[in-house]
Order: sequence, then C-alpha cells, then structure tokens
Amino acid sequence: MSASDKPILYSYFRSSCSWRVRIALALKGINYETVPINLIKDGGQQFSEEFQALNPMKQVPVLKIDGIVIGQSNLSVLKQMGDNPQPWAQKVITSGFNALEKILQSTAGKYCVGDEVSMADLCLVPQVANAERYKVDLTPYPTISHINKTLLALEAFQVSHPSRQPDTPTELRA
Repeated sequence: MSASDKPILYSYFRSSCSWRVRIALALKGINYETVPINLIKDGGQQFSEEFQALNPMKQVPVLKIDGIVIGQSNLSVLKQMGDNPQPWAQKVITSGFNALEKILQSTAGKYCVGDEVSMADLCLVPQVANAERYKVDLTPYPTISHINKTLLALEAFQVSHPSRQPDTPTELRA
C-alpha cells in the first residue's frame, strides 16, 4: 500500500467512538493517517463544509479506506449534556456499567483470553475512561475494572489512547 493509499481516520482525540476505531486499527496492524477534527474549536470543525462533504451527519469518526468513506458515531447525545455534563454522564455511564457488569460476570472467561479481543472490549475501555473523567465510582464493578486494566496493558490500547493522539492538548498528553 502506497502512502497515498493509506487509510485516513478523521478523529477527535477524546471521542470514545474514534478511540474504538483506533483500537481496532491498531489490533489489525493497519497503519493510517490521522486528520484531527476538533469538536470544540471554531464552533466545531465537524460543521465545516469540507467535513460535511465527507460525513453529512457531522460526526466523528470517519474512516476513509480503499476509496470508501465510513462514518459512525453517537456524539449527538452531547447536546443533551448542557453546561454541566457530570450528572448526565454519571447516570448514562453507571446504567451502562450495571448491564455490562452482569454480562461480563457470566462470560468473564471469554474476555481478555490470549490475543483475542472482543467487541465488548473495544467499547469497555473508552467507557471506563469516560467514567473516570467524570469521577464515577467504579468500585461496585470489579470485573470491569479488572478487564479494563488488562486491556490497557495491551499495546493496541496504549497507542490508541486519547492521551497519545496528535491532536491531544499538551496538558493532557501521557
């Protein structure tokens, strides 16, 4: 694959949806170019005409690979957060953890086994990071905490981490 054929990921460092795509690309060993789309700067770069031409839904991530443009995200829920996102975020994250914890407790042996990483693993790490960011108490979720710690030790999860992205502000870098 030539440099011009390299996949392009339009991403925001803190987007959990973008993080999941970065994890998947790292796990598959796919080298890609990152084009940062700052969701805050200039009123949100996702609203620019150039980006809307790629994704009319105005959401990250967008992956351009082999001439195909793929876009998907759940960032529209950010509008519900208002000026104080912490109570809303804690409610959403905690309710998600309750359901996820029950699933993981019954299937814990299927997670983090050898080199296998499941779709739930891809979703779990960004969700835990968001919980930690909003200071959600994770002590009631020991299985999630254990799996998260195990996954964060894997290189794919480390290189894809929001604190290691080209658009991460200096004060948030690892």
